[in-house]
Amino acid sequence: MTSSNLTEKFSSLKASHYLWLALFVFMLFLPSRASLPPLDRDEARYMQATSQMLESHNFIDVRFQDKPRYLQPAGIYWLEAIAVKITGTEKTKALWPYRIPSLLAATGSVLLTAWIGNLLFDSLVGFLGGVLLAFSVLLAAEGRMATIDTTLLFFILLAQSSLVRAWLNRFQKIYLPISVALIFWIAIGCGLMLKGPVVLIPTLGTLFALSIIDRNKRWWQHLRLNWGWLISLLIVLPWCIAIGVVSHGQFFSNSVGTNFLGKVASGQQAHGLPPGYYILIFLISFWPGSVFTAWALPFFWKERKSESGKFLLCWIIPHWLVFEAIATKLPHYVLPTYPAIAIFTAAAVVKISNEWKGPTANWGKILLWAYIFLWALAGIALSVGGIWIYHRFTGKISLPALATGAGVIILINLVIFCLFKNKIQKAVLAAIATAIVVYLELFTILIPDMRNVWLSQKVAHMVDALKPCQNSIVASASYSEPSLVFLLGKDTHLINPAETVKFLQENKACGLGLVDKRDQDSFSKYLKEENLVVKRLGHVSGINYSNGKRLDLSLFQVDNQLNQ
Repeated sequence: MTSSNLTEKFSSLKASHYLWLALFVFMLFLPSRASLPPLDRDEARYMQATSQMLESHNFIDVRFQDKPRYLQPAGIYWLEAIAVKITGTEKTKALWPYRIPSLLAATGSVLLTAWIGNLLFDSLVGFLGGVLLAFSVLLAAEGRMATIDTTLLFFILLAQSSLVRAWLNRFQKIYLPISVALIFWIAIGCGLMLKGPVVLIPTLGTLFALSIIDRNKRWWQHLRLNWGWLISLLIVLPWCIAIGVVSHGQFFSNSVGTNFLGKVASGQQAHGLPPGYYILIFLISFWPGSVFTAWALPFFWKERKSESGKFLLCWIIPHWLVFEAIATKLPHYVLPTYPAIAIFTAAAVVKISNEWKGPTANWGKILLWAYIFLWALAGIALSVGGIWIYHRFTGKISLPALATGAGVIILINLVIFCLFKNKIQKAVLAAIATAIVVYLELFTILIPDMRNVWLSQKVAHMVDALKPCQNSIVASASYSEPSLVFLLGKDTHLINPAETVKFLQENKACGLGLVDKRDQDSFSKYLKEENLVVKRLGHVSGINYSNGKRLDLSLFQVDNQLNQ
């Protein structure tokens, strides 16, 4: 199918097409939301902090157990609390309601990417750009977690949608409707409530970069900069005043001084990495679209002076450089640039796939085909890696997963064949099909079948079945994941063996101790020192997915008959 045929076919996308796209993306991100455990420690902390917010009805001072969580504003906790409240799951400890905001935000982000691509190029470019973003590995992961970043991405794109309209109308003397400015400033205000000043990097960064390059600030008038900022301030100021009073200013010193500015100077939580990190991980984080981005780089250069090219480059480059420069690096920090990259890549596929035959110089050919080779390895690793992890956790081999894994290898070879024949649009379709099979394997075959393996859930089920009292509290001497706190309750103690023995001494009737096999000797030693006898109620084993360590956890209670 040629570029002209595709353009003709998609030249008049209607609202119904966007609704079908929304439904498709929603269904893409829906599988395994209920069966997935908390995917990283932060997600469990968000869930627990939200749960405590609902229990205490304190919607200002966010806390994890008895400690204040002064990392970012309360916006994401409010959204998750609303989702839990609406679904009536406050007391069930179900995971999926906390992930509803990210599901809706991921769907909305893809639609906004399609809309912005349509404004900058045409309907087909926007549609394909949205699809490339939807299938990217980074969004596939972030869109399934109850964390901030997908929701923040949605509000950034909402602001960028107004920014692009103002930019494209910069030579018009008649102001755009006031709704354009309202959307821009409301989106920034909501972004500030989610993650503070981070939202200003892509939004105001794009605005200032465009103005510097174009030497024209008149188009700012479409955004009503003289008063629009007050809207953002009104959104964030009430909570800022309230938390400032409640925390005596500690929130601002922690969130801005330690969390935000601290990441600039040093790598926090062992995430300090040199510049170039995001370029290196782009191969996998934007897979399967990354290979087409590499192929499209000449188009990026060619379009650098066009209206659309300027906008996208002023969106991508400042944000990317800022996060390459700061010391702390995590993959999702550059997620707000991925919609722009997806649109630019889609434009190249649609506009020049029949003209650009690839690099002519030998060194260019070598680099491109080396990247294609690495891209293929990344796709195979996603599929085979999932099968290997499943086997390591369960000791079983999944035949359906093996079948999909074989399908992935076949489709990757098809992509490479299409690239070799310079049939780029067919290669894109094959790459999307490959991603569909990979995600089908991971999120509908492997992960749902592993629900009995997740250690925190196994411990929670054991405690629920064996606890001597309705209000029994667990002291965990060996396993300190935040997901355990979420499932067992905020009073759960994450301590060491010595403190666990003291806790049992003080809570002989209802207290429970959770101890790993490796800590049994020290636990027994402290029990002798306290002249305390315990009985083992139950035992579970599994792998702590956060660090890959196998644990054999036993649940103990004081034997009150022998201690009399």
